[in-house]
This record gives sequence, structure tokens and C-alpha cells, in this order.
Amino acid sequence: MRPPRSFRPAPDSPRLAILQRSDRTELWTETVGQEPPVYGERWTESDGRPYRSFEPARSKLSAAIVKEWSGPVPAPGEGWLYLGAASGTTASHVADLVGPTGRVYAVERSLRPFSRLLSLAERWPNLLPILGDAREPTTYGALVPPVQGVYADIAQADQVEIVLSNAELFLEGSAGFVLIALKTASMGRDATAVQHVRRAEEELAQLIDLEPSVRLDPFHRGHYFLGGTVRPGRLGGGPTAPQPPRERSRERRRR
Repeated sequence: MRPPRSFRPAPDSPRLAILQRSDRTELWTETVGQEPPVYGERWTESDGRPYRSFEPARSKLSAAIVKEWSGPVPAPGEGWLYLGAASGTTASHVADLVGPTGRVYAVERSLRPFSRLLSLAERWPNLLPILGDAREPTTYGALVPPVQGVYADIAQADQVEIVLSNAELFLEGSAGFVLIALKTASMGRDATAVQHVRRAEEELAQLIDLEPSVRLDPFHRGHYFLGGTVRPGRLGGGPTAPQPPRERSRERRRR
């Protein structure tokens, strides 16, 4: 672990630290996990707390924040359903952001990355791997309680529909947050990347108060970050639970 640094947590995401250097923006998450590093990221301490570098070239959520995503990010104490967790690179940082009282239910369908996700979960106690296909959310319904957010990184042509079907089943009170790392190259050749994004936004806007989408180039070519806050009751389900105010301004994070 590197020598201690002096971090200032982001005002609206207390387990996220943002350091603005002259040539770049650095992100760090206060971790709930244990070394060794997951993907070669740096580890350090600040005020006796362990932090890991949150690399934008390795995580689409990190890239979105660096590219001035102004929408919600996971917050302490929340439960999140993560679709397409792979071996857990970003899922482990989401687990850091929700902290020891939060939970991340990480769905992955491929056995090879899932085996690495299982090993990772031994060091991240609030990361709960689920072997399953995000297209069939009822098959893991008994394993996932109501959550406050759905995060998706699934390279499928129907990725928006997959996300919304999971949100309808699992978002608490049919309200909460949806974040999508949209891979336009997986959505067919009948439209350009911009057209695919516009179509996705139009579909999501019927149910979600969208934040401005963010293009993730040069960190992740052909990817865009979309999402926002689900309008209470629009997804169906039971009575809507009151949602706490969530200011997610990029300017607030930079202070």
C-alpha cells in the first residue's frame, strides 16, 4: 500500500474521492475490500481509511464521472442490482461506494468470469455474486431483495429492454435509479451510434427522468452512459416508497 494521501470526499458521494490534477482527474473509492488489487489499481490510505484508484480506462462508471456525468451514482447504505458483472472490476467499486451497510447483487451468466467474481466476493463481503442470465430475472428473483438502483453493462442488442424488465421486478416501490453503460456496437447495424443512443433515450424517457448522456470515448470506444431517476410508480409494482433527495451534480463533486 502506498503512503497516505489527503483526500477530500465528494460532497454528494462520501465514499468517492475526486482529485483534480493539472493534467487529469483522479478518482478513488474508500474500499470495503482487502488486498491484493483487483486489476492492478493503486491502493493507499487517508486518515486511516483505505482507498483504491478508480481507473476510467477500466471502468465505464469511472469514465462517466470523469467525463462529467451529472446523474446518480451508488451511495452508502443502498442496495444495487448489477447486471453483467463479469469478473467484478466495476462491481467491486460499486460495493465500495455503497459501503459496508449496502449490498451489490452481481449477476453474471458466463462461468469463467463468474468464478473470478466468486473469488473476489471472498474479499468484498457486501458483494453477492449470482450466476444467472439477465434476460431471465425471475430465475434469480428469490436471491435479490428490493433495491434502490440497477446498474447494467451488458453488450446485447436488447440491453435497454433487459434493464427495464429487471428494474420493474427489483426496484423498491418501483422507484429508484437506473444506470446503463450502453454499447452501441451491439445494437445492430441499422443505425449509427448516435441514432442508437437517441432510440434508447426515447425508450427510457417514458419511465425515467434522464440526465444528459455521456460519451465514454476515448476510455471505452462506442460506449455511452445513460440513466437517471425512475418516476415513482411508472414501472408498476407495489406502493412507492419515499425516495430521499439525491443531488448528483458534477460541479458539486468537484468542490
